[in-house]
Amino acid sequence: MMHKPELLCPAGDEERLLSALYFGADAVYLGATQFGMRAGPKNFTLNALQKAVETAHKQGVKVYLTCNTLPRNDEIETMPDFLKAAEAAGVDALIVADLGVLKLCKTYVPDMPVHISTQAGVVNFETARMFYELGAQRVVTARELRLSEIAEIRAKTPKDLEIECFVHGAMCVSFSGRCLLSNYLTGRDANRGACAQPCRWSYALMEKTREGEYFPIDEDETGTYILNSKDMCMLEHIPELVEAGVDSFKIEGRAKSAYYTAIVTNAYRAAIDGYLKNPTPDYKPEPWICEEPYKVSFRDYCTGFYFDDPKTEANISLAGGYRRIWDVMGVVQESDGEFLTVEQRNKFSVGDTLEILEKGKCPQKLTVSALFLPDGTPVDTAPHPMMTVKIPCGVSVPAGSLLRKQA
Repeated sequence: MMHKPELLCPAGDEERLLSALYFGADAVYLGATQFGMRAGPKNFTLNALQKAVETAHKQGVKVYLTCNTLPRNDEIETMPDFLKAAEAAGVDALIVADLGVLKLCKTYVPDMPVHISTQAGVVNFETARMFYELGAQRVVTARELRLSEIAEIRAKTPKDLEIECFVHGAMCVSFSGRCLLSNYLTGRDANRGACAQPCRWSYALMEKTREGEYFPIDEDETGTYILNSKDMCMLEHIPELVEAGVDSFKIEGRAKSAYYTAIVTNAYRAAIDGYLKNPTPDYKPEPWICEEPYKVSFRDYCTGFYFDDPKTEANISLAGGYRRIWDVMGVVQESDGEFLTVEQRNKFSVGDTLEILEKGKCPQKLTVSALFLPDGTPVDTAPHPMMTVKIPCGVSVPAGSLLRKQA
């Protein structure tokens, strides 16, 4: 029987958690208000964490808690109580990068599965084996590895050591996220969850003492984005990932929107399920699935370093910022086959053509022929965030489906 890979999705807050659950995550990873590598999202208090775990477990979805910062002396003393609270909340595994934290996990919550973060920089089978011998259930490989290297790690490690890899999302210009640039320029420590992403800024490069030696840079009047990595997208390479022995497909993006979480989760869910129905080496997702990553905010896409090492292909994007071609307009609350009841997210009006995205289905068009308030009052537009409106629609649409519009 073919091993079904886990789809692991980001959950930066409750709204993003619910998006991941609705659109098909097998597991989610999230952070508490301490010790996580993303300080920007709301994250979860310990009380909210327990509620999140209960919500996920009711749907058969696992929850992994990030503890992957590098804690200092004063912080490490609070770690045992934090670990015990995480265990009490019912999380399914802890994601750690620090050897001292791993030791504390084995001391204070010995029955809790531990996953070794990509921050640990696992690039060979001996390191993976050592973490296994120290009690790790899973390693998240460094993003700089080729698929052939991951396959060798799989072949030379115990079969019950799980291998997790990033398959989609932002990439870091520094090795496995271990960067000092943000700290140097802004005082925000990238290794403690507060990266300002200065690698995305525009720079001009000059080397003062090497006259006549030039570094090739594509540049315009705004400078160059020589440090700006492309985004990763492995959506069309499910067979290769499975063949390499990857147990868990991880989507990056705890700091991104609930809409991003929904769209990317849905695309990978559909692609994985399609492959499992037709597990051939040349399997490709349906065209509509391949189009979905371009319907969120995105940078230029690449396949990371899975097929090219960093010396061969640096995967640098010379365009600054994200591109956004589509916007979410609303979330379907109810459908009776005559009207959709929708909670608005962005302004839309009568005459607009929207797209309905249901879980696992090809999107369908909907022209807004009329709009009504819940009391039946007709309106021309839905301008207010979170307002409820009704749209004529002759087909039944599941609650939780999204409406979006091309920008």
